[in-house]
This record gives sequence, C-alpha cells and structure tokens, in this order.
Amino acid sequence: MAVSPESFPPRKRRPSANCFVAPNLSDRNLLKSLLLLSSEISTLRPLLFLLKRNTSSIIRKSKLLSVLFEEILGRDFTYSNDSNTSRGGHVTGFPPSAVLCFDELYIVLQRMKTLLEDCRNCSKMWLLMQIDVFCNVFHELTLELSTLLDILPSKKLKLNDDVQELLILITKQCSEKLAYVDPKDRDLRSQVVEMLDRIEREIVPDQCKLAEIFEKLTLRDSTSCRDEIELLEEEIQSQTDEKAKSDIIALIGFVRYAKCVLYGGSTPRTNSRRRRAAAAMADVNVPADFRCPISLDLMRDPVVVSTGQTYDRSSITLWFESGHTTCPKTGQTLTHTDLIPNSALKNLIAMWCREQKIPFESTEMNVKSNGVVTNKTALEATRMTVSFLVNKLKASQVVESANRLVHELRVLAKTDSDSRACIAEAAALPLMVKLLGSEHPSLQVNAVTTILNLSILEANKMRIMETDGVLNGVIDVLRSGATWEAKGNAAATIFSLSGVPAYKKRLARKTRVVKGLMDLAREGPTNSKRDALVAILNLAGDRDAVGKLIEGGVVEMVAEIMDGLPEEAVTILEVVVKKGGLVAVAAAYPLMKKLAIVLRDGTDRARESAAATLVNMCRKGGSEMVAELAGVQGIERVIWEIMGMGTGRGRRKAATLLRVLRRWAAGLDAEVASGAYSDVNMNTSTRIVLPG
Repeated sequence: MAVSPESFPPRKRRPSANCFVAPNLSDRNLLKSLLLLSSEISTLRPLLFLLKRNTSSIIRKSKLLSVLFEEILGRDFTYSNDSNTSRGGHVTGFPPSAVLCFDELYIVLQRMKTLLEDCRNCSKMWLLMQIDVFCNVFHELTLELSTLLDILPSKKLKLNDDVQELLILITKQCSEKLAYVDPKDRDLRSQVVEMLDRIEREIVPDQCKLAEIFEKLTLRDSTSCRDEIELLEEEIQSQTDEKAKSDIIALIGFVRYAKCVLYGGSTPRTNSRRRRAAAAMADVNVPADFRCPISLDLMRDPVVVSTGQTYDRSSITLWFESGHTTCPKTGQTLTHTDLIPNSALKNLIAMWCREQKIPFESTEMNVKSNGVVTNKTALEATRMTVSFLVNKLKASQVVESANRLVHELRVLAKTDSDSRACIAEAAALPLMVKLLGSEHPSLQVNAVTTILNLSILEANKMRIMETDGVLNGVIDVLRSGATWEAKGNAAATIFSLSGVPAYKKRLARKTRVVKGLMDLAREGPTNSKRDALVAILNLAGDRDAVGKLIEGGVVEMVAEIMDGLPEEAVTILEVVVKKGGLVAVAAAYPLMKKLAIVLRDGTDRARESAAATLVNMCRKGGSEMVAELAGVQGIERVIWEIMGMGTGRGRRKAATLLRVLRRWAAGLDAEVASGAYSDVNMNTSTRIVLPG
C-alpha cells in the first residue's frame, strides 16, 4: 500500500548529508534494517507534477534493492578467510567488505528517503525554482549507489545467477552520466520567471497563463494556495542567504495574488494551526514569567531591552514604532533600543509548550522575512493584490463575497509594513467603516481586525484617527460588537492607537472608550478581558487620562477582576495610583486587604506590583493607610519573605514597606505622612532569614 503524504510531517530544518550514520547492529540485523528501509521507500508514490521521473527512478531502484536484500538475507554464508584458522579458515556471516558496503548503503538509502520527504513536503513553487538543485541531488545519490553496488563483493557473497543479474540491472539503471531535468519542468519554471519579471515591471499577468501555471503545479483552489503560502513562509526558516529569502517573499506575493485573482477570497479554516493553538492556550494557565508584560500573551520571541526587562519582540517593536523611548514596565528612559534575544527563556517556553502540547511558533521567521529588503516584484505583487481586492470589494453586493474579500485584506495587513501601507493607500479604510456595523458577525470581526492590523504601521494611525467614521466605528464595535472577538479586537485597536501620546489623550477623553473598555474587562472572556486591560494600562500611562479612568470606575473594575486576573489587575492599579494622586489613593483604599493577599499569594510580578502600589498608597495616604496595612495579620512576615526571595524591584519596595511600618509603629507618623523615606537598595545576594 502506498504511503500517504501525512506519513512525512514537515520539518523546519533539513539535515545535511553528514548527519546520517549507519546503525551499530549485527550483520544480519543491519541487513534486516536495509530491507525494511528499502521496502519503505519502494511503497511511496512518485510525485505527479515535478521531478516525476527522478522520484520514480529512486523508488524503482529501491524496489529492486529490497529484492536483493531479501535474497541475501534468506541465505546462510560461510566464506574462506586465510587469516582466520579458528574454524579451519572458514568464518560464518558476511565478509567485512560486504558489511562496510551495507553500512554505506544504509546511509544512502536514508538520504534517499529524506530527499523524497523533502520533495513531497516542500513548497511547489520553491521546488520549481530549485529544480536543477534537486535533480543534481538525485543524480549524486544515484552515482553513490552505483559505486557501492560496483564494489559489493558479490563473489564472496556467492550470489546465484538470478541475483547477479538483478545486481547488474540495478547498476545499469544507475549509469546515467548527467542529471536529468524534465524539459516540461524547465519550461514551466521559465514561464514563472517571465511572469515574475512582468510583475516587477508593473505589468498585470495574463489570467489565462496564470491559471495554466497553477493548474500544472496542482494549485487548483484557494486552500491549496493558502497551504503553499504557509510552506513558503516555513521555507524562509531553512534559508540563511538573504537573496534566497527575498526571492521566496516574491513567490509568496505571487501566489497570494494568483489565489485572489483565480479563486477569490477565502475564509479562515476552522482547523487551522493558529485556531488550534488558541484553543489549546485557552485551557492552560500560562506561567507569569512566560507572558509579555505588554500584551500579557505567551511570548514567542522574548527579547531584553536596556533596562533588563523582557518583552515579546512584536510587542516591544510596536511600542517603539509608536514613538516611545521608555521601558513599559519600569518607566525608565532606555539608553538604546537594541533588542537582545533571550534564548534561555525562549528555550524554556518552547519546552513548556511541548509539555502542554501547545504549538510553539516563533515569530523569528516573520521578523527575519520582514527584515529582508523587499524586492520590487514582491511589492508590485502586493499592490496588484490589494488593488484587485479593493476594487472587488467596492463592487460586491453579496455579504459572503465581501466577507471573503475583507478576510484576505485582514490576512494581508498582518504580513508586513508594505502591505499595510498599500492597503491604506488604496482607500480601504472608508470601505471598512461601512462593514463595522454589519449584522454579519464574521464580516464585522474581519473588518475591525483589518483596521487593527493596519494600525500597526505608524503612518496608518493618523489615517485611522482622521478618516471619517473609522474611530467611531471601532468604538461602536467595542461597545456593542456582535461577538467577544470583535470587541476584543476593537480594544486592541484602541491600545495600538493610544501608542501615540496625542491620540492617547484624545481617546481617554472619550467616555464611550473608557466605558467600553471597563465593560469588556468586567464581562468578557479571558482573552477579550486581556485586550481591554492592555488598552486601559496604556491609557493609564498618561496622567491626564487617569482622572477619566477613575471617573469611569477603573478601581472598582480592578477590584472585581483581581481574584481571577491578579497580575493584570495589580499592574493597572499600580499605574493608576502612581499617576492619579490622592483621588486614586482614596479610591483604592478598600483594596488594601486584597493587595495584601496578592502580596502573600501572587506571582513574583504580581507581588512586585502590589508592593509598589502599597508604597505609593502609604506615601500619599499617610498614617491612616499605614494603619490599615499594619492591621493585616502576618503582613510583616510576608514582607520579610519578599525581601528574601522576591525580584530585585520587589525586594526594594518590600524593604520600603517594612521601614514604613516600623516608623508607624514607633510613632513617627509625621515622617510617614510626608513620605520622608526612600526605597532601600537591597543587595541581591544577601540572604534574609525569615522571622520565627
């Protein structure tokens, strides 16, 4: 029975020829392994579109080899060996020279199997572009096989005439002097190269010729094209050459254009990897240290900034692109904006994801692919794709059709900055306004998510804020969207826009924005809550905005969610208390005991924020606040514990709290009320023994 393509799961990296080694087995077990390996290869189906003859030839040779190995394995051998007289000069088993050949044959067959695996799982477009390279590899393996069969000691193995003839047949089939490249494959590659050249010269491809190419490559529908794009994106990870990466990006643009023109827009797959990953994440409690302080999501590519804090690369990059020069967590001005990969943490996250059976897809590939200077072919292909989609959307009168087109724009807007710029320049935003109020839930989600993805580009933030109806449409979705996903993505859009200081003030002044975020944080599912909380946290960074947040009930909202999302709640409260003055302190007074519980039971980050919040409340609130804190049973012991085992900042804040409590107990209320103390710098190597 033929082996299905699923028998070979795609790999991210291809092993080199030096990675293959022969197994350390006895002679007969080695031959059994050769028989099994050749049989596995012989049951595979040859490729039907590219490299058909090459793959068929390898599979045919493997079938013949399996017959050869089976015949040899079925016989007992005794050969003469003059150097060994332990059995009268005769030794049972295979001759050493034959065993050496078997070892090398095992390596060659492993490489053949891997090559077939690569061809089956590789991107069709990239396989076509690299057709000469793949054909040469097939030829090299055939030559190596021919050499090994030539030196196989058939006389010592005493093969019968039929097996000798079989060996001669295999050797003859390996006698081709040059690598074979199918003329049809070369002609198809020339057609693709010519079409890419025309796109680079801003000439729209002929649709009939485009259809012929994709038919020959068996890319016959939207799903197969989408799979092809994913394979090309994965191929980037296997490349180290920047030119190759740039060429692949051009191919991605070409396939995406053809997909839209030939097969129309498409909707998300219900069984997509991203959807499965999101479902898996929803059921798992992610460790606090693995979540980005900005997005509160699992970090895929953790990086360290100059203050020593770690963020997900995509989140901190967006922070920088929004004009910030400070560390989001500490508020310190960054000495530089270089990002240092946190490889140790990334490996820990990857290990944890494997244990939890959560797909771990690093964003490194996206960063690298976006880092390549986009060639003109890719850029023009993107422009053509956007122009086609926008024009189709303008003329569309059917909801389902519009939904597919907007979904394509949504996906495209997520890919890179050039795509975001092209979509905005093509006047797609006014079209999105009409769709934000759609009664079709999926269409509304796609429209608001497209705006969210467009907002990542700094220049588009102004377009969104200034284009009539866009901001109000996003706020309407935030307040009364058809689904939680739509509301959550509207909140994420508010977060993105608030990265610009002037827009942050403008958004915070809108009561509908504040109320919408508060309601979502209270009532939404966990993912949507986090979208709202991140936006609230960003708004709270502006001192003028804090007043509106307090009026909108931010402290009460924090109290409601603190049991379920303590880290996020305490982080917001810390910023609000710090920026909000006495009004914020008074509003937070009822939360003293809850903060003390977080101080005792929370994660390191939550305890750090709780300690910092309590310090600010005691500084601004005076002796009454300190007395409330001192009345919490066991609070001093908890503070001692943080001083001994908390984070660096947490230990400093805990030391300050302890000093506040000691001064209050000693009756030095005046100093407490005036804030006449400072954080105590603790040596991180000092071990503090907890009181008995």
